Amino acid sequence: MIQTFSSTIRRKEMDAVLTCMVDEKTGPGELNSKFIQALKEFSGCDGAVAFRSPSIALSYALKALDLPENTSVMLSALAPFWQYDAIQKLGYKPLVLDVEEQTGLVNAEIVQKGISNGGRLLILHETMGILPQIEEIISLGIPVIEDISHSFGAVLPEKTENAETEENSEKKAGKKLERKAGSFGIFSILGLEEFDTVTGGGGAVLMAPQRREWIVLKKYTDSAPRTDILPDINSALAFIQLKEFNRNEQARKTLFAVFQRSLMSGKNRTFVRDSDNASTIWSFPVVLNGSVKDVKQYASKKEIEIQPAYSDSVIAHLDESQLQELKIAKSLSLRTVLFPLYPRLGSESAAKIAKVLGTLP
Repeated sequence: MIQTFSSTIRRKEMDAVLTCMVDEKTGPGELNSKFIQALKEFSGCDGAVAFRSPSIALSYALKALDLPENTSVMLSALAPFWQYDAIQKLGYKPLVLDVEEQTGLVNAEIVQKGISNGGRLLILHETMGILPQIEEIISLGIPVIEDISHSFGAVLPEKTENAETEENSEKKAGKKLERKAGSFGIFSILGLEEFDTVTGGGGAVLMAPQRREWIVLKKYTDSAPRTDILPDINSALAFIQLKEFNRNEQARKTLFAVFQRSLMSGKNRTFVRDSDNASTIWSFPVVLNGSVKDVKQYASKKEIEIQPAYSDSVIAHLDESQLQELKIAKSLSLRTVLFPLYPRLGSESAAKIAKVLGTLP
């Protein structure tokens, strides 16, 4: 059976963890700092701190924002449930937003409606590695915390008024011609959990893209108890995963292109992405046009395991009475499944999956 998810951990990742254990440096220390430095160089953020969980990372972001108690915090109905749970436990009110059909993400119009209903902060989960209309959302004028656990490494080309003077403009103004996921919000959270794009076996990094926000955040994180900080044993794995990210991502993109072509020959679809291959590939979601049960049985007969895409999302934990305004998210949560896609997927398995995707009932 081809599993839906499989670790990207290779021998060198295991060696890094084992070395950490042999040296008896398992708590927060040198390797945590080494990982953070490498992450800053990769992402271009001004400052970052690695914590033991995404919930802890979010709590420090909210402290730095100094939001009043009971503030309404907006989040997608298809975001991971930990966000909803953490918002409640931290004394705020979750305001759940619907999504658009084509991408499974919130857009500026949906967020504007949330603001009209009292939303004062948006946690923007860039689900499936797809970047939303993020510039339009930022222009609405509310603080945004990006969750880049799926979209780490994704880029958005910057708009230029005159393509002919693009290079000169970059030199004169010091602008990059593209911006990475995590550089748009006030803060961003990179999950390091088991099935996140970069894994440390658990944990999360809270990043401040700009110096102004980092100065404020650092006041809180400098006094963080040791039990909040990511241990070296997790940092060692995350560091090697970061170093291997480009190679892993290229393998994922190659597989995605093959699977997408196969899927197009049938009646089902995947989510709309940018045409420049700038999204990160987290998995292979398929929005089914028919019965989930029939597709699951069909794939199982071909020895391919598929899973519901949103089984642990916010919408999966809401009461029926809360779903009335979340019709698109509810529909997608019932019809979207994940097919296996990961760097260690062999060519034989990939060919089998591609064939099944093109012949789904």
